[in-house]
Amino acid sequence: MYLSRIKLNTSLRKTMQALAAPNLFHGAIESAENGERTRKLWRTDTLFGEQYLLILSENKIDFSSVAVQFGYGCEYECKSYDGLLERITNGSKWQFRLTANPTMQSKHLPDKNGRGKIIAHITTEYQEEWLCRKAEKNGFSVAEGEYLVTASRWYMFKKNKEQKSKVKLLSVTFEGILTVTDADAFRKALVNGIGREKAYGMGLLTVAGGRK
Repeated sequence: MYLSRIKLNTSLRKTMQALAAPNLFHGAIESAENGERTRKLWRTDTLFGEQYLLILSENKIDFSSVAVQFGYGCEYECKSYDGLLERITNGSKWQFRLTANPTMQSKHLPDKNGRGKIIAHITTEYQEEWLCRKAEKNGFSVAEGEYLVTASRWYMFKKNKEQKSKVKLLSVTFEGILTVTDADAFRKALVNGIGREKAYGMGLLTVAGGRK
């Protein structure tokens, strides 16, 4: 696995368009890979006032074309993710950041197929409850007071010019401290992501500063 990071040039019109419509980032990321498409996770981050595009990929992909479109020329950073995955152990604590799409299936709002409609959790309380449920299923735990919602944003965009209706998604960022309870399940969560709408910059969980 490889983690790539591109510093975004927010003076570019195309970058600002992509920050509002994440399908543009998705299309550029997918187009960078030749041949059979492999699993990738991505998200945008803000660090010291600068914005970045993070991409986790199975293979070492040349993302210079993405950097040219949205960054400062063709330069970007790329490093192996395997060393971090090997450091994951039961009981270890990590600083984490997760941008995700917390949702539920409503029993009271059937969709066109008669199943419960997928709706977003719009309050912090339910967003945090969603994270706790996902944590239990993905090999980690979060303690009360050791994490919080740091950002929440709605996206509305069309997947393509032919589409009449807009896609509406809620993006929520969680940050704090987590504890690994099942190392194997947690590694899978890091690699596969958490929750829905991964194509649109959600689901990527990153960690740093592991300690016992």
